[in-house]
This record gives sequence, C-alpha cells and structure tokens, in this order.
Amino acid sequence: MPITNTFIILATFTSPEQICPNPQAMLWLLPLTAAIALVYKATKMPKFTTGAFLKEAAILFGSIVAFLIITAWVLFTLAWLISM
Repeated sequence: MPITNTFIILATFTSPEQICPNPQAMLWLLPLTAAIALVYKATKMPKFTTGAFLKEAAILFGSIVAFLIITAWVLFTLAWLISM
C-alpha cells in the first residue's frame, strides 16, 4: 500500500500545475512575497528585535507589492497602447 501512495505522489509531478493569469491566481504571489521579505530581513538585520524585524519586514513586503502593482499597471498600459 505505501508503494502505491508513493507512485501517486510522484505522478503528480509529471505534469505542470496550470496557473491562469487572472486576479485570483495572482493572489498566490502574496504568500511568496511575504516569505521572501521575512527571510531577507532575517538574514540582513544587524540587530534582531521582534518589533524592528516585523516593522522592517512589513515595509519590505509593502514595497515589493507596490512595485509589482506599478509594474503590472505600466505593462498593461503599454500593451493597451501598442494594441490600439
């Protein structure tokens, strides 16, 4: 029985996961961005205190999300202008 479960789990990695370019699928970027901000700040802070760490990680998370939104808006506008 365990061998069958192993093969089933391995079989799920043979085909890529389909991620549609819609707003709901783009929300999966938020946990990834949060993880990146937390790990980056955990490795780069010279003095580690919980309050400062959470503040710095939140600021980095917000700046990454804002940059992604601005970049998406600029690219969308550029594509709209080109297709006119």
